[in-house]
Amino acid sequence: MSVLQVLKLKIMKKIYTILIFFLAASGAFGQQFEESVSENEKFEKPKVQVGGDFALQLQFLNHHADSALIPLGQGFNLPTANLKLDALLADGISVNLTTYLSSRHHVEAWVKGGYLLIDKLPFIKSNAITRVMDYLTFKIGVMELNYGDAHFRRSDNGHVIRNAFTGNYIMDAFTTAPAFEALFRDKGWLLMAAVTTGSLDPALTGYNASNQTYTPYYINKELAFYWKAGYDKQINSDLRLRATMSGFHSANNHFGSLYNGDRTGSRYYLVMNLITDNSADVDPSQNHLSGNWGPGFIDRDNSFMWNLLAKYKGLEFFGTYETASGTRAFGGSKFTFNQYAVEGLYHFGKEENFYGGVRYNYVWNNTSSSIGRIQVSAG
Repeated sequence: MSVLQVLKLKIMKKIYTILIFFLAASGAFGQQFEESVSENEKFEKPKVQVGGDFALQLQFLNHHADSALIPLGQGFNLPTANLKLDALLADGISVNLTTYLSSRHHVEAWVKGGYLLIDKLPFIKSNAITRVMDYLTFKIGVMELNYGDAHFRRSDNGHVIRNAFTGNYIMDAFTTAPAFEALFRDKGWLLMAAVTTGSLDPALTGYNASNQTYTPYYINKELAFYWKAGYDKQINSDLRLRATMSGFHSANNHFGSLYNGDRTGSRYYLVMNLITDNSADVDPSQNHLSGNWGPGFIDRDNSFMWNLLAKYKGLEFFGTYETASGTRAFGGSKFTFNQYAVEGLYHFGKEENFYGGVRYNYVWNNTSSSIGRIQVSAG
């Protein structure tokens, strides 16, 4: 797949123009949402599947601002890759482990997370439980939180095939944390309720070097809750509709954020890096979220996201509206951020393997600062 993008960003009266050419290798392009354990074959014995994702990016960028920015060269960035291990343990029960083999933020391999997915409970011999599990899916582990639908269409390190526009939203609602999700699905309707620690870097005790104090953390005081409700239906062979509303609610968190959880880094390498006469200016792992903007680390948070997907034959529309309010971590101020994004894509070819499209993304906050971005893509 090849993607050609042109982006225009307006940040507090600063204009930036970015041109990026992107090469990726992965599976077939197509929209996937909530998982289920495969029902295509009868379970016979446990088995393991090994998969992966790989992305190689050739970057041609120009950036401009009121402040002095580092000069940008042109060439290939460090390739990024993911390793995926999926094991079918029993009828309706599977386990997943995803490892980032290399990323912008970490050049060494490290684990994204792992989780257990349960569609059936074969070890409980009960007809009533069997009937209930026809509608339920449980997911538990350290995993990507299922808040909103935008995270299903984002680039995740080497896994880029589901994102037609390469770069992610300006305010990127994505994080990994210990969590438990219970999902109900029936005749297109879906309801999901979940609980999480919300901590990107779980810890039992913190230390403040400035006043030499220790602070114990208690999980019962830091639990966050999130949910989703919606409708997803293939109306006929030509038309698919999906509409969802999601919420995320955290009352206290010592170190985590729904909007600062991308540990791999954005696709816009070194963009907007200021000249500080330091080697960190040209280190891709520094300012690894370049191009993003949002509340950062959060203590308290109430977020809501609305999504709409409509696909008729080769024509696809995806829309997002999101609002987030709360307080920043480490004694920070109150914030309110709002975001909307609209995408239009047209898929063509015998298997719809080719496409062209445009995305507009706009974010603003309670201080009247704002960012807008236009992306044009073909592949």
